[in-house]
Amino acid sequence: MKVRRTPLFVSVLAASLLTGCNNDNDKTLTGRFVDSPVQGLSFSTPSQSGETNANGEFTYQAGEMVTFAIGNLQLPAVKAQQTVTPLDLFGASSPYNPAVVNLARLLQSLDADSVAENGIALSIPDTLPASVSDWRDSAAIDAYLTVSAKDAVSHLQTSLNSLNGDAAMNLVGRYVPADQQLDKSQAEIVGYHKASESVLLINAKDSTVDILDTATLGSQPLLNPLSASNLTLRHQLDVTADVEQALSGFSVGGINSLAISNDLLAIAVQNDDKQAAGAVAFYGLDQNGTATFQKAVIAGALPDNVVFSADGKYALAANEGEPSSDYSNDPEGSVTLIAIDNGVAADTATQITFSDFNQGGSRASELGSMVRISHPNATVAQDLEPEYIAVSSDSTKAYVAMQENNAVAVIDLATARVDSIWGLGYKDHGVSGNGLDASNKDDAINIRTYSNLYGAYMPDTIASYRVDGVNYLVTANEGDSREYIYDGVTQSECEQAGHTYDDGDCISWIDEARIKDFTLDSSVFQDADMLQDSAVLGRLKAITTEGLNQDGQSYSKLVAFGTRSFSIFNADSGELVFDSGDDFEQTTAVVLGEMGFNANNDENGFDNRSDDKGPEPEALAIGKVGNEVYAFIGLERVGGIMQYRITNPKAPVFVNYLTNRDYQVDIANNVSAAGDLAPEGMKFVAAEHSPTGAALLIVGNEVSGTASVYEIK
Repeated sequence: MKVRRTPLFVSVLAASLLTGCNNDNDKTLTGRFVDSPVQGLSFSTPSQSGETNANGEFTYQAGEMVTFAIGNLQLPAVKAQQTVTPLDLFGASSPYNPAVVNLARLLQSLDADSVAENGIALSIPDTLPASVSDWRDSAAIDAYLTVSAKDAVSHLQTSLNSLNGDAAMNLVGRYVPADQQLDKSQAEIVGYHKASESVLLINAKDSTVDILDTATLGSQPLLNPLSASNLTLRHQLDVTADVEQALSGFSVGGINSLAISNDLLAIAVQNDDKQAAGAVAFYGLDQNGTATFQKAVIAGALPDNVVFSADGKYALAANEGEPSSDYSNDPEGSVTLIAIDNGVAADTATQITFSDFNQGGSRASELGSMVRISHPNATVAQDLEPEYIAVSSDSTKAYVAMQENNAVAVIDLATARVDSIWGLGYKDHGVSGNGLDASNKDDAINIRTYSNLYGAYMPDTIASYRVDGVNYLVTANEGDSREYIYDGVTQSECEQAGHTYDDGDCISWIDEARIKDFTLDSSVFQDADMLQDSAVLGRLKAITTEGLNQDGQSYSKLVAFGTRSFSIFNADSGELVFDSGDDFEQTTAVVLGEMGFNANNDENGFDNRSDDKGPEPEALAIGKVGNEVYAFIGLERVGGIMQYRITNPKAPVFVNYLTNRDYQVDIANNVSAAGDLAPEGMKFVAAEHSPTGAALLIVGNEVSGTASVYEIK
């Protein structure tokens, strides 16, 4: 029996940090191998060799590489440092990396007392193989694995969070509407009013803003998180009545977004005629959370997002300008800029358009080559569809995500001028670490790479932050297709309009199709028949306007919608500095397995969304806790929230994945027991503004109609 020491984890960390401070190259240093501290690993460097002790300690000299081994099983060499984890051995950013998962499972399975929490003392069988050719495949070590992937990663993640001092999320608050209904959009975009300690949310079902009281919000995790409701409704704000009274002849078609700056509330209001001008409604909020209507300011067509600048001097709305279903009316996309003076909005707005970038326009040559302009009959200004706005921390620039165009526009707020429009480019799904599960017909979790398959980032929510004088843009890369279909016409009338008739529907424009229906260039795709099988790539929806050869018929490149990831771009240069790769699917594969991997948001089932956009990252918020900056990404389809530390934008670190959803309940017949479905909007609340004294993340869950509040500390 091996005798182990089980010192306090933090004390061991402190000791190793002190030991590792010597910079002399010939000084013997002490590092540690940590899942928990691992005892019994052989180690070898050019100057040192031995076996890790009960603290997981090994010795090395500065600049050396170290190779660890489990008995005769040699692990990948890594640069020796104060702390080495399984992630370091494989250059992984997440413990859900398949190679990391398999090594963690093996280490914990070989623990002599099977209690990894008190340290891992290896009991090594003589029959362990001498090598593993590909650690992403567990076949060579399956016979020795007794710890599940989910349990192994959970333990490793706890160790990493303790090691790194990362903030943890706990669900402390939840709101369930009294008339909760499935998929009625009773909770979408959310906000927080500091003075009244109120949560505000868009209730699209009733076209109201629901104002919630947080007086009962505590710091203890909810005991019944799937069904609890400890936030109460103060009142509902009837936006329709106020706007229609203020604007003669205006008919409200819905409310889409809200934002709060100090005591001023702004709401994006859609016209009932979707292609007509919308509005931004303004309300004052008092210390009781009571809202008083002030005015409604005309915006562009289909305002889908509204934000304030950090200094409170501007409100901005992203006006999508979507066409009518028959494409006979296609308004221009635009951005509405409204000046705010001492908490009062101007009566009129500046409408920022993109017509100068039209063919023949004064700035046509400035349009980035990777900006996607896809409809053959649309001008650039008509095709551009602003989706979401992020404002720089110094309130000088607005970054406008144009989702369907896979592009970002940068606007100078002082001059109300478009500085530039640049395309986001494409993610190569042929690169290791950029895999995806592309089929819902293979009855398996199969995350793999494919040559000549790319993803268009197409972000929905974006956020901005600044590091060392550089502005960065964080993007949730959901992806979105264009599909415009109408009925009520005959086949002859449909075809006369130049559209496609399909079983009673007239399709005026659609830019998606399944890869099995593409004609692939045989010189590029030599294995086309295999790839187009429904169990491989055949079911995956791809963009019909991208990757076409000059013949206009065959494809030499395939481009999917979205990238199933989040990214960080240098907002000043447009350069991609980080992408989370296939982390989201690798993580949910381990946590949910065949119970809920790539499930849809309105029904439980395995692998349902693999052929579409997978987990579909949509919601996003960033915020600072202590000295660290975190990104929180909501997965619209499968559910749950990914947490990353992004203090260093070039080297984010995965922290956690939390989901408050029951993946076995019959959602259609028991939505009240299903938990939180489809995170749509998020709001980060800094600790100094929070009613609990700790940072909060407020989430609006569209399909379940619930709001959830996580405390972060």
